[in-house]
Amino acid sequence: MSVASVFPRLESRLPSVQKPIQYVGGELNSVVKEWDCALEGPTVRWALMYPDAYEVGLPNQGVQILYEVLNERDWILAERTYSVWPDMEQVMRTGDEHGPIPQFTVDSHRPVGAFDLFGLSFSTELGYTNMLNALDLAGIPLHAADRGKDDPIVIAGGHAAFNPEPIADFIDAAVLGDGEEVVLAISEVVREWKTEGEPGGRDELLRRLAVTGNIYVPRFYDVAYAADGSIEAVVPNRPGIPFRVRKHTLMDLDQWPYPANPLVPLAETVHERFSVEIFRGCTRGCRFCQAGMITRPVRERSLETIGAMVENGIRKTGFEEVGLLSLSSADHTEIADVATGLADRYEGSNVSLSLPSTRVDAFNITLANEFSRNGRRSGLTFAPEGGSERMRKVINKMVSEEDLIRTVATAYSHGWRQVKLYFMVGLPTETDEDVLQVADLAKRVIAKGREVTGRNDIRCTVSIGGFVPKPHTPFQWAAQLDHQTTDDRLKKLRDVVRDDKKFARAIGFRYHDGKPGIVEGLLSRGDRRVGRVIEEVWRDGGRFDGWSEHFSYDRWMESAERGLAGTGVDVDWYTIRERDYDEVLPWEHLDSGLDKDWLWGDWEDALAAADGADIEIEDCRWTPCYDCGVCPEMQTEIQIGPTGQKLLPLSVV
Repeated sequence: MSVASVFPRLESRLPSVQKPIQYVGGELNSVVKEWDCALEGPTVRWALMYPDAYEVGLPNQGVQILYEVLNERDWILAERTYSVWPDMEQVMRTGDEHGPIPQFTVDSHRPVGAFDLFGLSFSTELGYTNMLNALDLAGIPLHAADRGKDDPIVIAGGHAAFNPEPIADFIDAAVLGDGEEVVLAISEVVREWKTEGEPGGRDELLRRLAVTGNIYVPRFYDVAYAADGSIEAVVPNRPGIPFRVRKHTLMDLDQWPYPANPLVPLAETVHERFSVEIFRGCTRGCRFCQAGMITRPVRERSLETIGAMVENGIRKTGFEEVGLLSLSSADHTEIADVATGLADRYEGSNVSLSLPSTRVDAFNITLANEFSRNGRRSGLTFAPEGGSERMRKVINKMVSEEDLIRTVATAYSHGWRQVKLYFMVGLPTETDEDVLQVADLAKRVIAKGREVTGRNDIRCTVSIGGFVPKPHTPFQWAAQLDHQTTDDRLKKLRDVVRDDKKFARAIGFRYHDGKPGIVEGLLSRGDRRVGRVIEEVWRDGGRFDGWSEHFSYDRWMESAERGLAGTGVDVDWYTIRERDYDEVLPWEHLDSGLDKDWLWGDWEDALAAADGADIEIEDCRWTPCYDCGVCPEMQTEIQIGPTGQKLLPLSVV
């Protein structure tokens, strides 16, 4: 039986909200299917959500890929939904004579609550309040324990799902790692359960998902707390449920060339380009970087596949900019051939190529020239991360000041006028002096640029983010810097830059204050007790916490006081407190493949580096394995070139 669209109830109200086009759907390459699309047997229906506004959510590659992978099956229907802005939320809650208008998909405007599965992709923890708002608008009970047979199975994925404990009360399941294969496996389990007449109801379906060992169902695990507030144990509470849940790793990316039908937005979005992921994973070993740790091993796409994906994407979207994405794109084994082949192919056309932030030690001017050959020469972005040489050793970002100066000198001498440098403040063992050295580095960059060009229009933008310790990294045990000290260090740095009349005008300075980082730290390393805080914030009006104009630190702190009352722990306990090896961390039953002893050893190496030890963890792509544990634990292997292939066809478009 079909489910009616809510669009007739919505349409007349669209002129009353900002950017109504974002709620209309009908994008180029979007898919609309019949509610009962399966030719035989039951249809499995997914509502996919990136819990942020349309302009942020639509370009998200993770959701686009899953949307396409699922809809390729004739027995699966997948549609998309995004967070609605407060003005639309008010329209929906006010409703009409039929009652409130529920959270809807943009493809067919069907109610999210009517789907079998509600999948949310979290790249940041600050989307949790948006999830609660979507559940409430959809008429789905906030707490998983209150849901019935007819409510969707709520599943979390994305990088933040590697510690889903703060939202354990609100989700039915979580998936760690790559989603392409696992969403199909979940769909098969749901289809089989529906074919059999839904035996055992919701609980049995969740049990079938959990016993695979690859899908985490929080309700099947009990958490015991010690008298001091720490976790004593996390254990399964019924037979057959695994003690540890493993992440998924997709091997042979060439077999998964998605998105093959990229969505073209109707409204302006944060990324107006077509993106191709040229490899997945990173083994550079930066100790702060959760993305690099949890996506191991490195798996490269071949030149042929990259070329075919670029050509297909341009033809099907009309985008004129192509971004070649990964955690460190210039590290692709054959990046020079990729750059030259694509630049040759699209020379004389309107197509331009771009790389995201480039490692100083992976940059070369030939590569930069190839990527700017057919487009405008924009600024270059480098990420030294640490202001001082000492801090870069602590975080295992082994880039010397001389390396950076040499690299930017080359760029300036070849016609670039603007360089952006990205740093973090609040890293373990950091001092005021480490942060103030950012100013010295920026001044040296400007001075060198003026020297090699003989010009004064040289610019350097310093962008600074606050460090937040993340699960599954060597810094998961570290104390986070309190927001007041963070702000004090940033103010000192800003004053040092502004007070130097010789350089002040040439150095741009961008930073965020320390308060949002504390909330992110609470959510990233929190346990199930933090769920009460998230709910309190949402009930108090918290929405879009990733947007500075909507974020309220005071609301979070007041909600934490109420939500954590009687637990014996507080925000400081979760954030600015250092952990020791024996403490049971909230995510220890979730297996990213990384060996705990290896992570702890790397943490100890970081502390030794802070005291002057010369310790470097090299990239295992080019050196012997250093036993992080991922390949044997996950039964995977590094997949890199050279392949010996060339980019075909090479004829100029």
